Parts: sequence; C-alpha cells; structure tokens
Amino acid sequence: MIKKMSPSENDYDIPAKNCYRMVILGSTKVGKTAIVSRFLSGRFEDQYTPTIEDFHRKLYSIKGDVYQLDILDTSGNHPFPAMRRLSILTGDVFILVFSLDNRESFHEVQRLKRQIFETKSCLKTKTKERGNVPLVICGNKGDRECHREVRQDEIEQLVGGGGGGGGGDAGGDEDGHQCAYFEISAKRNENVDKMFRTLFTLAKLPHEMSPDLHRKVSAQYCDMLHRKALKSKKDDGGGAYGILAPFARRPSVHSDLMYIKEKAIGGGQGKDKERCVIS
Repeated sequence: MIKKMSPSENDYDIPAKNCYRMVILGSTKVGKTAIVSRFLSGRFEDQYTPTIEDFHRKLYSIKGDVYQLDILDTSGNHPFPAMRRLSILTGDVFILVFSLDNRESFHEVQRLKRQIFETKSCLKTKTKERGNVPLVICGNKGDRECHREVRQDEIEQLVGGGGGGGGGDAGGDEDGHQCAYFEISAKRNENVDKMFRTLFTLAKLPHEMSPDLHRKVSAQYCDMLHRKALKSKKDDGGGAYGILAPFARRPSVHSDLMYIKEKAIGGGQGKDKERCVIS
C-alpha cells in the first residue's frame, strides 16, 4: 500500500490516488473469509480454517484507468490490539461482519464500528482531512433464519437510523458518519455483489470493482498490466477487467507506520505520496 518504489516496481504506473485498502473485521466464524472468497473467486469454502491474517491484491483496468485494491482479511481473535488499530489506520474502506445467529458477534461489530470512527476521527483531526469512512455492515448467514439471535431494531440502531432490511439500507449516526447494512448469505451468494457495489459507491470508487461487473482475467495475464496492455482495452469498448495479483505480500508494519506518519506530518497529503507496492 505504501510508499517508495524502485523504478522497476513503478513500471506498473498505478497512481497513488488509485490505490486502496479494504479491511474486513469481525469475530471468528462469522464468514469474513467466505466473503473474501466470494469476492476473489466466486467460490464458497465449506471447511472452516481459522484466519490469522490474509492479504490479497486485485488489479483493475476500468475504462482505461488502472486501480489497485489490497484486501486485508483480519483475525477474529484480535490477539494483537495494536495490529488491529494499525489495520484501521491504514484502511480506506471497511466491511464489518457479524453472524445473525451469534449475538456476541453483533456486539463485537458494535465495538468495531465505534473504534473505526474514533480512530479515523483522531487521524483526520491531525491531518485536517474531512469526509466519511466508507463502511458496510454485513449480517451474514441469512440462510439460518430459524437460529436468528439479533433483532431488527438492534440492527437499525447500529446502522444509525437507516432501517435494518436486507436490501442495503443506509443511515448515519449523530456525528454524521454514514454506513450501509446488508443481510447476506455468503454460502448462497445472496446480496454479496450488491453489498460490494454499495461499498465502492460509498468510497466513490468505480462500481465495476464489484465482482459481478468486470471481466476476470487469469493470473497468467498479470504481465499484461505490466506492459500496460490492459490500459489499451479502453479502445475495446471501454470495458472493465480484474486480475488477482499472484504472490502478493502484505506491506511491512514499518511501511504502514511510515505511511501514517507521513499522512500526519504532511497535513493530510499522505495520499499524494507513493502508496502502491507491487509485490
């Protein structure tokens, strides 16, 4: 996500303003990794494997512009609170996930939402930045209706007065923070694509980043982006293309800390610095 790159790495020519990090947070066993799997491959994995922290990168060519989206799938155990705070500080868009059949996971999302807005508000005060934090809350496992433990009125209150239906209601809290809510089923792939489209709209990013709105190109063609061949696709009807970058590595903690420092010292100009690291 950050910062200084050698000329060879910069050959990908992705502007810093087009590099974003999506962070997925929530308790264990709520389906965070299943949502990421739907986003990246369209598949659902039945077998549960605890996540420590997974990092993925997706590259897009959309109507001639190139974007980089880093996806951080975090641990539900939060063994290192400082790392969770770092993930929040460096995140650009957020997905909070709870399970509709697990009340404690709902309470965890309440805490996470509050922590995200408090942490981001602190950073914005230092950098004099303005604007809302793009955030979507997901009530997953909607296919388990008979085991529901979270009431609709509680969801409405969490969203901030925008209602608690499954179709993507939006609301805001007393501080003006906006978020949207979706009741989804990662297993049945219900409302997942719609949720991503809304998230990217909130972030003022191309809605074609949603997995159902671009053509997926295999990893073998990743070098096409290196040669800027995908950028020429705009001559082919201005389409949208997505590549899952192979062997993507999470930027180091040092890089993340330097990014935050530059952002604070630079008075909000940190995003104008190099944020893209091609692994």
